Amino acid sequence: MAGSAIVRRLRACGFGNLLLRTRSEVDLLDRAAVRAFFDSERPDVVIDAAAKVGGIVANSESSVEFLLENLTIQNNVISAAADFDVRKLLFLGSSCIYPKFAPQPIPEGALLTGPLEPTNDAYALAKIAGIRLCQAYAKQYGKNFLSAMPTNLYGPNDNFDLHTSHVLPALIRKVHEAGAAGTPEIEIWGTGTPRREFLHVDDLADACVFLLENYSSPEIINVGCGEDITIRELAETICEVLGYRGSLAFDTSKPDGTPRKLLDMTRLFALGWRPKIPLRDGIRSAYESFLSLRK
Repeated sequence: MAGSAIVRRLRACGFGNLLLRTRSEVDLLDRAAVRAFFDSERPDVVIDAAAKVGGIVANSESSVEFLLENLTIQNNVISAAADFDVRKLLFLGSSCIYPKFAPQPIPEGALLTGPLEPTNDAYALAKIAGIRLCQAYAKQYGKNFLSAMPTNLYGPNDNFDLHTSHVLPALIRKVHEAGAAGTPEIEIWGTGTPRREFLHVDDLADACVFLLENYSSPEIINVGCGEDITIRELAETICEVLGYRGSLAFDTSKPDGTPRKLLDMTRLFALGWRPKIPLRDGIRSAYESFLSLRK
């Protein structure tokens, strides 16, 4: 999802010299294949948006894979970028790197100041290692390697699988299917009270291009919209956008995850960047993507 959005944004900005490969063409888990690609193509700039991602269920059931695959991918890409003299690298982390009970909004300085949320700590630990590797290359070898921390993303090409997806695409699918079947009630995990921030992936892509052009510090930088809503409010908004008129039932036996996760956007906003896509418009575009994937 993030990678395709970044490609769309780069093309819209007039960049035609993009080095694109599918997973079958270059497996980022294969160190030799990654190094052969870098040796052959010699990229000038790299955006590392590749990762194994998923929601609470996927993280809880596959913590080994979330650790091993993400560590392997980022180690292969970042080390190859350093060894083959990439001029600038942007590593995409995640807001889940921050402590479960971080101050709200979460400043970049909150990293490693407390325990992580247990339901996604494997993914978070892998991303923290990627951040530290970029910072180590910057300090030890003077590499211009950046690390951006996106908030919860959604939009075209999202994962709508109910078992492995994040909350917003999962709710879009649940609401759509309930509406199509005439189901009078939708079950949602948790209490509905946790607060989350959501950023359309096209806004993330715009921020990535902006950072490559305007930011050159190894210090991590948050990428979000600066606003959050409860899961209940999110579900109600999706129901309104999709036209579903049934009721919501919250299964309080299921985990809520982190009680609140809102990023402090002071640093990026001060540089002059702002998101452009309102949540309702973004949900509508994500739903259109969902419908197109089902055809």
